[in-house]
Amino acid sequence: MPAEATPPGLVLRSRAAGSVRRPAVGRGGTSGTPSRPRGGGPRRLFERARRAWDRPLTAYYLILGSALLITVLGLVMVYSASMIKALELSLPASYFFRKQFLAAVIGGALMFAAARMPAKLHRALSYPILMVTVFLMVLVQIPGIGMSVNGNQNWIYLGGPFQLQPSEFGKLALILWGADLLARKHDKRLLTQWKHMLVPLVPVAFLLLGLIMLGGDMGTAIILCAILFGLLWLAGAPTRLFGAVLAVAGTIAVLLIKTSPNRMGRLACIGATDPGPQDQCWQAVHGIYALASGGWFGSGLGASVEKWGQLPEPHTDFIFAITGEELGLAGTLSVLALFAALGYAGIRVAGRTEDPFVRYAAGGVTTWIVAQAVINIGAVLGLLPIAGVPLPLFSYGGSALLPTMFAVGLLIAFARDDPAARAALAMRQPRVSWKSMRRRVKKRPSGER
Repeated sequence: MPAEATPPGLVLRSRAAGSVRRPAVGRGGTSGTPSRPRGGGPRRLFERARRAWDRPLTAYYLILGSALLITVLGLVMVYSASMIKALELSLPASYFFRKQFLAAVIGGALMFAAARMPAKLHRALSYPILMVTVFLMVLVQIPGIGMSVNGNQNWIYLGGPFQLQPSEFGKLALILWGADLLARKHDKRLLTQWKHMLVPLVPVAFLLLGLIMLGGDMGTAIILCAILFGLLWLAGAPTRLFGAVLAVAGTIAVLLIKTSPNRMGRLACIGATDPGPQDQCWQAVHGIYALASGGWFGSGLGASVEKWGQLPEPHTDFIFAITGEELGLAGTLSVLALFAALGYAGIRVAGRTEDPFVRYAAGGVTTWIVAQAVINIGAVLGLLPIAGVPLPLFSYGGSALLPTMFAVGLLIAFARDDPAARAALAMRQPRVSWKSMRRRVKKRPSGER
């Protein structure tokens, strides 16, 4: 007898019943696909962070992001710290903020222009920038042209509320000119001889230092010395040569400090907790008071007490103290972290390039910004004497902000010029086709409609 035909429904049910089910995976991962170990989470997170840190564009984003954040936060703190000072001078409360904002806009344009310039153009501009800076620094010492501010003859009056401090541009001029000089000697293999390493770099640097010290601005002279030492170190100066230059500069610094009662008084205020006789340590002590009263998260933006006439220069040299008072330890550590990120990115750019000019220029700019930040913050914390230098990109002062933002543009240009970074940026650019987007239509036979 022929077998009876099985109904379709029974066939489907039998297949479903006979299908093999996948075992369920428990929480412990005992069956099925094994689960990842519990300890792998932090390790995976660390590996992911390390891979992201090693990407070609990391330095580019660190420089751009940290510089912009420091500048924006600086604008906020300049407005908060300068309101009372402006009202004391019978000026609008936003007077200093508007000047700083205008300088930030101009500086942003300079930074964008510097970031788009090739290294060859930067090298071509080094000599004109140096000559113009030296000319302006000579004009400062001519009576009737130069101005004295806080006892320092380092300013030129431009008309209206605007003044210019040419010594701030001397830092940028020394970096660009010195980097181009050392790069050309590096290509000719002349840096192995000490005379080619020192001449004419050190004499030109001493010329700038002399013009600055004629005006009495020792703080800017210290930053210029730091830049000079940074360039010599990057050029591979031997220890004996490096030590000789350092000894000469140190001897001159000691003589200048010993012969000035004002500088000796600033040196005596290191670590002071009392204003002392004749209130000679008033500014240093009240800077500590401002930081101490801030606590963990500060008294609130605009709620500083020390800026009400107690702390001199609250929006310039001691703006970090007002930041600590209003934003607390969290705010000051954020500022330190941003400067640390900017310094690390600059060192990374200088260390990964094969172009000697880029190495010297990036190292010089990084030395400038980091050394000036350390000197300013160290003075506010009472660890260093008050040198009268602003906090880069943060303190009030257009003459300091403009060359610093141009220098940041240099770092951005160098970070973009790295071959791996250039390839990564090219891949991220949208590919736009400018060809006609009309659809091709097959030619219809004649007469067809």
